[in-house]
Amino acid sequence: MFTDHTSLKFLQLIDQLEYNTEREKLIIPEYGRHLQKMVNQAIAEEDEKKRNIIARSIIAVMGNIQPHFRDVPDFQHKLWDQLFIMSDFKLDVESPYEKPSREKLEEHPEPLEYPQNYPKYRFYGNNIKRMIDVAVKWEKGQMREALEFTIANHMKKCFLNWNKDTVDDEVIFKHLFELSDGSINLAKKEEDLRDTQKLMRPKKTNKSSSYRKKPARSGGKKRY
Repeated sequence: MFTDHTSLKFLQLIDQLEYNTEREKLIIPEYGRHLQKMVNQAIAEEDEKKRNIIARSIIAVMGNIQPHFRDVPDFQHKLWDQLFIMSDFKLDVESPYEKPSREKLEEHPEPLEYPQNYPKYRFYGNNIKRMIDVAVKWEKGQMREALEFTIANHMKKCFLNWNKDTVDDEVIFKHLFELSDGSINLAKKEEDLRDTQKLMRPKKTNKSSSYRKKPARSGGKKRY
């Protein structure tokens, strides 16, 4: 049976319990709540000398918690940046590195531009557009015309890989005309592109090279 005094102490302990939902949110959870309390203590310290001593002690503890950072370039610089971030940029101590700013941390990078000039023809790939740009710069003649039809045939194969149905040559010629800004117009030529069956025909594998029959031994005699 609990005495009244024991019950009172038990109730006091229950009142002192901290639940995670009631605690402050950790800025960098990897370091744990105890280290965050050390950072808060450093912020609250009014003596500048003691505050710098606490900060260097926290850096030492952070280095022990994250030993894999030791092989990372600028290891100490990274720890000091994390210390200021954990202090919500309120810690006023001497740092061997430039103090990071909240504005720099919250700065969003510029959106990356998609390298495809014609997003609606993505199934052709970026290399097709590069090949077209090269062909346009060539002097007109048989060599350029051969390259243009090679590109068109490759475009037809890419189209068929994207859409397994058939495709008319006129569609490929139209796309090539558009992608070349009107510089390549194969619709006026009498030559047709390769047949769909030939373009999509799977490559034959040479089975004879992978299996060779051993020659029979002469006379059926054993060799020792």
